Amino acid sequence: MSRHPSVKWAQTSDVLYLTVELPDAQDVKLKLEPEGKFYFSATAGAEKIPYEVDIDLFDKIDVNNSKASVGSRHICYLVKKAENKWWDRLLKQGGKSPVFLKVDWDKWVDEDEEQDNKPAASDMDFGDIDFSKMSMGGGEGLDFDAAGNDDDDESDTEEEFAAEASASKEQDSKDAVSSYPIPKDAPDTKA
Repeated sequence: MSRHPSVKWAQTSDVLYLTVELPDAQDVKLKLEPEGKFYFSATAGAEKIPYEVDIDLFDKIDVNNSKASVGSRHICYLVKKAENKWWDRLLKQGGKSPVFLKVDWDKWVDEDEEQDNKPAASDMDFGDIDFSKMSMGGGEGLDFDAAGNDDDDESDTEEEFAAEASASKEQDSKDAVSSYPIPKDAPDTKA
C-alpha cells in the first residue's frame, strides 16, 4: 500500500502551484489529464517506500502549458488552468480536504490582491516631485534641542524614583509590623 506525501498548494487566476514534499524522490511519475486529473507517484528512502497522490482537481487544466520541476527535497508543479478564473477550492469534491493537502502560504495570493499589470508602489515613477517642499506636518519652526532642555520637567529622574521607592518600601514594612496584634505578655523588643 502506498503512502501520501505532503502536498502544498496555492493559486492565482491562471495557474495552480502544487508542491509535493518528498525528499530524495526516485522514479517520479506524473500524469495530468485535461479534465483535471492529477496523479503523482514516486519512491523514497533506502527502503524505496512507494508514495502516491491521485486527486481530481476542481476544474479543467491545460496539460500542454503545465510544467514540473524535480528537486532533491520536493517536486514542484506549475499547472496552467484551462480558464483564467479563481477556483473555490482545490478538489472537485466538496467537504473536508485530505490531511496531506495543505495551503502553501509562501505562494498564496488573495484574489483581490492579485496584480494585473499594476505597478507595485516601489516600481512607481515619482518623476520630478520634490518631497522637501510638501507640507507633511511638523518640521518647520520646531527646535528639538530647545524642547529637550526644559528644567521645569515634572518627570522623575532615576534617582528621584529610586528614593521614592525606597521610602515607600520602608513605610510598608513599618505598617506591616504595626498591623499585627502584639500579645500583652510578649517581651519588649525595643532597645
